[in-house]
Amino acid sequence: MGAGGGIANQRALLVREVFQGNNNYMKSGTNLRKVLNKLNEIDFNVAKDRHAFGELYETILKELQSAGKSGEFYTPRAITEFICAMIDPQLGEKILDPSCGTGGYLTATIEHLRKHANNIEDLKSIAEDIIGWEYKPLPYLLATTNLILHDMEVPNITFRDSLDQPLSSYTAPQRVDAILANPPFGGIVANGNESNFPLNYRTRESADLFLILMIHLLKDGGRAGIVLPDGSLTGDGVKQRVRQKLLEDCNLHTIIRLPNSVFQPYATVATNLLFFTKGAPTKEVWYYEHRLPEGQKSYSKTRPIRVQEFEPIKTWWNDRHESDISWKVPLQTIIDRDYDLDIKNPTKTKETNEHSSAELMRMLETSFGKSSSLLAQLKGAVA
Repeated sequence: MGAGGGIANQRALLVREVFQGNNNYMKSGTNLRKVLNKLNEIDFNVAKDRHAFGELYETILKELQSAGKSGEFYTPRAITEFICAMIDPQLGEKILDPSCGTGGYLTATIEHLRKHANNIEDLKSIAEDIIGWEYKPLPYLLATTNLILHDMEVPNITFRDSLDQPLSSYTAPQRVDAILANPPFGGIVANGNESNFPLNYRTRESADLFLILMIHLLKDGGRAGIVLPDGSLTGDGVKQRVRQKLLEDCNLHTIIRLPNSVFQPYATVATNLLFFTKGAPTKEVWYYEHRLPEGQKSYSKTRPIRVQEFEPIKTWWNDRHESDISWKVPLQTIIDRDYDLDIKNPTKTKETNEHSSAELMRMLETSFGKSSSLLAQLKGAVA
């Protein structure tokens, strides 16, 4: 059978897989027919039409950011592009996202590598070397479509739970050169997959298990850029041992501290971008505090984090110096803190308001007065 027949079979298998776990909730057959008719008007063999649909599709994925449970599948493009730029994937390298969601990191990597592709073989290697794993049917479908729209004929995305195999089953051939990921955090593993990890690192917290997995999956010299919440930077017990392993097995050279509204509306916890290289222990960690644009109180659906905001960090990256937003912490300091990485900006002073005793008494009197008035209103309403 020729190469064309092989690709056709792979595509047929792909269609079966992506729809296997999804259900159609469009009750009106007439409306479904209208949608299909419109889709049939698009010629996906024409690059212009395909790319126009791709842009529309990106907009749909972005809208999922505020779509309840679906929102967990989307990472702001500014984050995926920045991490990709700092990791700087190269042609021929194996690049993995073990929790790929709708494929944001994968498409950022495709666009990055395509700038260096000179022929059909280069494009073929990109399709084979960019790897995604996703265990929920809807984002798996969305990611597969996303890569097809980025000219990957048969995306290398697997429908699977990344935590479903013992670490020992991943040997040298499965190791990768780079990992770009926003692993699930705030979740609890409920299917016993923590037993796939060494006893010393067993926990039911998904972010910590993914961190151990990603360290294991990197080749020596492999590099990673990932998102982790503040909760993964601190804590004792297993969490401390996970951080110790990270610092001993890898050079955790950079932590970018992000405002807590970057992933709103579906996650309000403060998050961080961690960059590390496997194969050499950490000697020092550089921190950089990314601040909201002047005059903006928080990020939102209408005012998300923008790609341009990372330009100052890119400039600082190759010429590092301490300032009011960047600081360096030696390993020994971190060890003395029981490997706690939740280190605040040392130049930021806490605002304190000092009041005299008389002022405090007046403030209390005002507060009590308001409380009494409110209580009287409530009593009146009940009576």
